[in-house]
Amino acid sequence: MAHRIYKIAVVVPKYGLVGGGEKFVLELTERIAASPDYEVHVFAHKWKQQSDRIAFHKVPVISFPKFLTTISFAWFAKRRMASMNFDIIHTHERIFHADIFSMHSVPHGFWVREIRRKRMSLFDYGTRWVERRLINKGKCRAFLPVSGITKEKFLQEFNAEAGRVQVIHPGVDNEKFNQFDRAICRAEIRKRFGFDDEAVILLFVSMNFELKGLDNIMAGVARTKAKFPAEPLKLLVVGKGNVRKYKRLAESLGIGNDIAFAGIWKENIEQVYLAADIFVMLSSFDTFGMAVLEAMAASLPVVISHNVGAKDLVIDGRNGFIVVREDIAALSARIIFLLKKENRKVMGAEAYKVAQGKTWDHTAEQVLKIYYDFTAN
Repeated sequence: MAHRIYKIAVVVPKYGLVGGGEKFVLELTERIAASPDYEVHVFAHKWKQQSDRIAFHKVPVISFPKFLTTISFAWFAKRRMASMNFDIIHTHERIFHADIFSMHSVPHGFWVREIRRKRMSLFDYGTRWVERRLINKGKCRAFLPVSGITKEKFLQEFNAEAGRVQVIHPGVDNEKFNQFDRAICRAEIRKRFGFDDEAVILLFVSMNFELKGLDNIMAGVARTKAKFPAEPLKLLVVGKGNVRKYKRLAESLGIGNDIAFAGIWKENIEQVYLAADIFVMLSSFDTFGMAVLEAMAASLPVVISHNVGAKDLVIDGRNGFIVVREDIAALSARIIFLLKKENRKVMGAEAYKVAQGKTWDHTAEQVLKIYYDFTAN
């Protein structure tokens, strides 16, 4: 009897490009494509091809006027898939119909209402309409939010069966961290930014300084330095943002000499994590925050806000701390605790243990189990 191969459609606007959601889709899809049981087709507007086992299909997007962006992607994706008879349609974006919807963001209405706090635009109405159609009429059999907080907001916004909702966290490639020598990374990265070996480096990684709370983090560093001016506390900022604005803020806080801006780190960012001592992210809202898990893989204790989805992995006081974003005093108190090397060592070891169980292979196994359940019935 011939071996049955199942056809899988993966839908995402950008594949293999920069971004947390894009990385999730890439790592997951490449592993699924490696299975001999599945024939994988990716439907995307833009992509960077990785595996020869994946077939790519162009999905046009009408971006002007802007309100047609989501609607047009959904419409063209439907047209492209219509005659191909897929066994499973797995979407990572809002489209009209799918069997599985991996949710990398909260419901759009909630985002506009509670996070962005602006009036709905035509683009917002269009995006919300497509999303509601997918969830209410798209016949999805499984909703896969990336964190507990994403699941919570989804169930608050939509009348979906809780049994069809399963949290599947992103993973991390631990081997990428294991290939580097920590001592060498510490020496090279610190020399590059003018930090000596005794410095306690607080690491911040983000492509959005404002959203991820860099101003509050800087205030926390300033408060800590004011209490303990002799402590060699430094802040290393990696990513993209208004550097000039935050340099001015650093000067006004009196920490201009204690902060370095590394810019966008395109390759081997694992070396930066390994050179640091503490990781901090105070997002106003983050569906997950993959940098948190990456920091844990580098044995860094993490300090995050309550609105970061990766708090699912943080046991407060054991492998990191969860604080109120605006509570600068609480942030400073946690930093002061972690200034002690032994405290960092113990908590970092616990963080590392968590990361070892959160691999991309584990994430793929969870999704493949769902695929198997669907195709076996």
